[in-house]
Amino acid sequence: MKRHPIWQIFGPLMIAFAGVALLLFGPHHKPDEAGAQSDAQLINKAAVSLSANVYRGQALKNEALDLGYVPFFGSSELSRMDPLHPSVLADKYDRNYQPFLLGKPGTQSLSQLMAMQTMGDNLDHKKVVFILSPQWFAKQGQNRQAFNYYKSAIGDMTWTLQATNTLVDRTTAKRLLKVTGNGGGTLQRSAWERLAKGDGLTENQRAYFEGRLHVLQNEDHYFDKLMLPNRLGKLARAEQHLPAADTAGALNRLADKLGKRHTHNRFGINNGFYKHRLKPAGIKHFKNSQRNFDYRRSPEYTDFELVLNQFAKHHINAMFILPPVNDKWAAYTGLSQSMLKQTNAKVKQQLQTQGFTNVVDLSNQGGKRYFMTDTIHLGWRGWIAVDQHVKPFLTQQQTAPHFHMKGYYLSKQWANRIVK
Repeated sequence: MKRHPIWQIFGPLMIAFAGVALLLFGPHHKPDEAGAQSDAQLINKAAVSLSANVYRGQALKNEALDLGYVPFFGSSELSRMDPLHPSVLADKYDRNYQPFLLGKPGTQSLSQLMAMQTMGDNLDHKKVVFILSPQWFAKQGQNRQAFNYYKSAIGDMTWTLQATNTLVDRTTAKRLLKVTGNGGGTLQRSAWERLAKGDGLTENQRAYFEGRLHVLQNEDHYFDKLMLPNRLGKLARAEQHLPAADTAGALNRLADKLGKRHTHNRFGINNGFYKHRLKPAGIKHFKNSQRNFDYRRSPEYTDFELVLNQFAKHHINAMFILPPVNDKWAAYTGLSQSMLKQTNAKVKQQLQTQGFTNVVDLSNQGGKRYFMTDTIHLGWRGWIAVDQHVKPFLTQQQTAPHFHMKGYYLSKQWANRIVK
């Protein structure tokens, strides 16, 4: 029997489309033992990849939580993988925890909130580390372009489907509408507008988002593991510099050695950063350039409170790291130290009055030698200071926190209040 010529042309295409449809719309399949082993290797790679796809996705993060990885939320400081970086120390010394790095330049509280939605109840009663930079609290808060780039579609859909008529969810919807601009899509925005008013989703909206979420989750499950950046080589090279003994004395000696080798300028800034990021623009260009910067009033305080409510909802025990700014650079650029102190006091009040007591305040350490690697990022001794708090927090049993959330911290009055 002859095959019909039309089938010969279109048959393979139809089979291919059917296969793709089965992948996207069909159920997930758990890996077998061999697959689980290869997945463990993949998670190890993903944990330090700082991939935007991993950040926006779901499958790899949840598999990491199942394997005991600890989320480290932050921004650009996470990418500076020198020998004293938390991931390097944990891997070198076979500690009973491994960081899963979540953050890149431009990720702030609202970005982190939506990324957390992809992990859902897997975050229940977990420990996390949250590095909170003072620069996040600029006047405009979360940068729109950065938010729309890192925005997790799975996180958006998940949050939208679970939102209820509460102050926290109404505020979240309003902030999403404000920050995304036209980047949220018409259907998404119409849903958020209803949620911002306290109205629930329509039946059609709910059906659409449920179907769309299922497709996105399948895409993430099958495709986001491809083309994963491999930074394991960088991790291994950094480990080669570490001493055999995991002791404070040995690590501090290494920090001094590396800091002395890599900072040959008056600001104590890494030579590479100084040469390639500051010098080309002309150092004099930066003189007093930050004298009008003010982090005391910002919508970021509202976004940060939304994150804190997420932690309270899932009974998450979080350690908050408050890093400093390079003192010499701040003096040169005119960045106000009194403003920074008031910003820090405001953040600490927001945390501690609601039961978040694991706060590592390093804000007054910006003048210590080799504490910073550049103008605003933790350096060799800075990472050691972080490790002295993070290591016992993650390796020892901790008392469960007791939260008492205050709606006032979601208000514009608080966002614009100066705390002295």
